[in-house]
Amino acid sequence: MKKDIEIPKVEKVHVAAVREFNKEFQADEWNAYIINNKNVSIEMILIVAKGYDGKKETSVMRHKLEKLPPHSFAKIEFIQDEVLGLNNEYQVTFFAENKMFEKAFVFKKNSVNEANKKELPIIPKLGILAE
Repeated sequence: MKKDIEIPKVEKVHVAAVREFNKEFQADEWNAYIINNKNVSIEMILIVAKGYDGKKETSVMRHKLEKLPPHSFAKIEFIQDEVLGLNNEYQVTFFAENKMFEKAFVFKKNSVNEANKKELPIIPKLGILAE
């Protein structure tokens, strides 16, 4: 039965970390974004975020977006500096073209830093793409 279930490969959807200035708190902070670089909308987006390593684990955070239009992006959450020393995983599930897609995006521990920033698809800022 399991062999009959098709789970299509996730393409052109990314999770990125972007360093931004928060005017309210007058400080730079890292934020996680989901990027839809597809030519179609993605819908019913469920994101489960957690941080972990061999000894520590963060609380699990859940996020939901109804719809993300083609070639757009949306903020998922603020990333606390304290969890950057952990692996940060974003389990993303969504529907597109009447199919369900799922992928785990991971920022490996200590990979979210200024030295690793690069150009991102769609977002007009430098940042880091999760693997």
